[in-house]
Amino acid sequence: MRVSTNGIYEAGTSAILQQQEALIKTQQQISTGRRILTPADDPIAAAQALNLSQSASLNSQYSVNRGHALASLGLTETTLKNITSNLQDIRQIAVNAGNPSLTDTDRKSLATELRGRFEALLGQANITDGSGNYLFSGFQESTRPFSHQGLNVQYNGDQGQRLSQVGSTRQIAVSDSGTDIFERVKNGNGIFTTAANAANTGSGVINAGSVTSPASLTGHQYDISFSVTAGVTTYDVVDTTTGATLSAGNPFSNTNTISFDGLELSITGDPANGDIFTVSPSSNQSIFKTVENLITALETPASGQSGSRLTNDLNSALQNLDNGLEKILTTRASVGARLQELEALESLGGDLEIQYEQRLSELRDVDYAKAISDFNRQQVYLQAAQKTFSTVSGLSLFDFI
Repeated sequence: MRVSTNGIYEAGTSAILQQQEALIKTQQQISTGRRILTPADDPIAAAQALNLSQSASLNSQYSVNRGHALASLGLTETTLKNITSNLQDIRQIAVNAGNPSLTDTDRKSLATELRGRFEALLGQANITDGSGNYLFSGFQESTRPFSHQGLNVQYNGDQGQRLSQVGSTRQIAVSDSGTDIFERVKNGNGIFTTAANAANTGSGVINAGSVTSPASLTGHQYDISFSVTAGVTTYDVVDTTTGATLSAGNPFSNTNTISFDGLELSITGDPANGDIFTVSPSSNQSIFKTVENLITALETPASGQSGSRLTNDLNSALQNLDNGLEKILTTRASVGARLQELEALESLGGDLEIQYEQRLSELRDVDYAKAISDFNRQQVYLQAAQKTFSTVSGLSLFDFI
């Protein structure tokens, strides 16, 4: 077989270029630390690495979202803690206001302190996060949630809860609407509320009452009206919703309970002739309204009024403050549960990140021991190719003549 000079040069050059290409590729793998330089190097591993990289990127974004959610809920929990402390102080003032030795002036001083507490409560409800967004305005994060004229407070936000995607299949609420926290608070005992008529002149004091038979509840309004004749006190129970008289001429004793339509209550003291006490279904009453009513009660002079007016007002305020505190504590429990879940998700996300990095390393990263060994071997191959090419290309028939 005849081998032309041109063929010798082409074969030698091709062998050298192949060895140079392999050597350069190994050099790039060692310098970059990557086994796969192009998808052509390992199409299957490259596709798997791409999917894993996308999953790792999403996991990183979820981690960022969880960080924002933790910050927002952490601020919410701190704010609710401060609101709880404020309401407890307001409750203590209400308890102190029941001291019979206090004068009208003393109670006005307490009302002045309550006005300061009211302003603090309003400021806490209008708190913003580090970005200037209001915590308790629902979706309207740039809208101040509560405005007021005097003691009359108006909610300006909406009912929404902002959600954050904190996992591939999990969204979590990072805010709570102010109306849900501060306004949707049932008054009375949560089922019905009792009150004394403002025109009462006796010393009768009504309690919050309780439910004895839920199945018998009607949701109607009632009047309990008293009559005093010849020193004998009786009362009538009238369903004002239907106009029906449930009972009449009942003998009254402040040691007995009054029961009708599945509910029970008691009235102590001595109601006067014509005194009326009302029973109504519980309704939503904002915490701000409860404080407003308490301030009004303390600022109203007791002189010339029924001695039981203030007691009834304070009892109602204490009951409604307790309801407000329970609502705040319930919300804090919900926020705490979400914070706990976020911490668990963050821990899981950290584990996933490690797994993604390990798997990506297995797919993409170079084995340095093998790569260096290959590099040294390829250097020998290249040197051999160059040497043989030099030798073969230098052969000539004239060398043997």
